[in-house]
Amino acid sequence: MRSRLKFFLVFPSVLVALGVCVALLSVFQFSLRAYIPGSLEVGGFTLANFTGLSKPIYQTAFWNTLALSVETTLWTLLVGYPLAYALVRVRDRLLKSFILIVSITPLFLGEIVRTYTWIIVLGSNGFANSLLLKMGLVDTPLPLMFTKLGVLIALVHITIPVVVLMLATGIAHIDRDYEKAAQSLGAGPIQTFLTVTLPLSMPGIIAAMTTSFAWTFSAFATPQMIGGGRVPTISTLVYQLGLASTNFPFAASLSVAGLLFTTAALAMMGVGTRRLKKLGAH
Repeated sequence: MRSRLKFFLVFPSVLVALGVCVALLSVFQFSLRAYIPGSLEVGGFTLANFTGLSKPIYQTAFWNTLALSVETTLWTLLVGYPLAYALVRVRDRLLKSFILIVSITPLFLGEIVRTYTWIIVLGSNGFANSLLLKMGLVDTPLPLMFTKLGVLIALVHITIPVVVLMLATGIAHIDRDYEKAAQSLGAGPIQTFLTVTLPLSMPGIIAAMTTSFAWTFSAFATPQMIGGGRVPTISTLVYQLGLASTNFPFAASLSVAGLLFTTAALAMMGVGTRRLKKLGAH
């Protein structure tokens, strides 16, 4: 019985893994083929696609993608940790339900819907600028759309629900006896949080950081719609090269480079978080 159950669990996973491997190999094969202008057919094998990635526009895209991923990760942690902490530790059911609704409900709206909402909010005549103008804080609308700041704001909002869930899970697994022991030894609330609660929640923080970084690095709809093509990222350039210019070989080479860049960035993040993992060991 167990062998049958294991078969039905493992076999679909193997099929999915094979499908992913075949897709990656197909993309890699395309990245090594020559582009024939005006045709969907590809030419012979070449490395010209990868040497072309040294142009400034592609370097800017890589830098924008990395910067947005790092900034989004930091801001989602700063905003999401208090929400996750309150979600776990607040005793009032009504308040806890309100925090849960505010934090998690955006997940059910979908990325496209949330991005369209931010277009309405960040526009020149949108909610944010209308409010600032009525309050007299600005004389002219702030340029929030088609800017890196606007893309960052939308990405933070879209990523927060996932980060809150991971942080809440990490905080919920903390044994409260450790905090009580620290308080019995004379530690105040702030000292207890900094020396006990925060280090013990490091597994959740690391998981949230990794997920937020990878999620933002591969984001497409939000940078494309909020940035409007003026904030180039790896994903938006792949879309423009593949669908707008039909240069599938170059788009494939950019995809492969982006995958390698993501892997390297996550590996460096893993090395940097080893010390954080030691803080969470107990």
